[in-house]
Amino acid sequence: MAIWEAILLGMVQGLTEFLPVSSSGHLVIFQDILGMSEPGVRLEVMLHLGTLFSVFWVFGRDFLELLSFWKKRDQGHFLLMLFIGAVVTAIFGLFLKNYIDYLFKSTLLVGLMLLVTGGILKLLTIIPVGQKNIKQMKIQDALLIGLLQAFAIIPGISRSGSTILASIWRGLDRSNAIKYSFMLSAPVILGAALLESGELFSIGLDRAMLLNYLAGGLVAFIAGVFAIKTFIRLLSGDKFYYFAYYCWAAGLFVIIMSLLRL
Repeated sequence: MAIWEAILLGMVQGLTEFLPVSSSGHLVIFQDILGMSEPGVRLEVMLHLGTLFSVFWVFGRDFLELLSFWKKRDQGHFLLMLFIGAVVTAIFGLFLKNYIDYLFKSTLLVGLMLLVTGGILKLLTIIPVGQKNIKQMKIQDALLIGLLQAFAIIPGISRSGSTILASIWRGLDRSNAIKYSFMLSAPVILGAALLESGELFSIGLDRAMLLNYLAGGLVAFIAGVFAIKTFIRLLSGDKFYYFAYYCWAAGLFVIIMSLLRL
């Protein structure tokens, strides 16, 4: 893989991991339509680490506050909600593991799921915003949000869009919905990186490609920070519907291109 491909995939990963347009779906589209090679496990680990650090960069203070869970009840409750949501996602992720490779081979499926994501994002402009904060979250809230996050394993379904929709549906206000959604992504991204690292240890690190991997990871980090801050600004400004129109347009384009190639 050329360095420009690693940088491009890093940008796509960083932007689409947090903007509600599905990172996995866009990676499939770029690889298929542009004829790019698959990232490979080495680059995938670096891309995931880059996006993970972007979450820590933006929400670092909130993660540090979680360390006081043993003496602050609010932080203990928050940590429990994150744990429940992450476990639900992990369970369903493992259950769907055998089907994931098949899903990532279908560009047509990505197009259809982008239409679904557009519908999810449009719902965010219709559902009334709640008043709950994370202290008022219940176990069933975390269960539902974790379940919708697991649903986003399907390429074309937005993780951030699904979890924020579920959060607002369960009555959280926007700021807490954003905070919980993005912080919940950290254990999921870390889990994906760890799973890939197991394979990485068996195949070893290609030192000749190390610069490419580092470039891709760095770009994913920078793009991820930009995407998170842009996401927060647009959602707070009631301009989230832009993403719905984008997903519908992108989904129709991918479907048409896929059908023409049959």
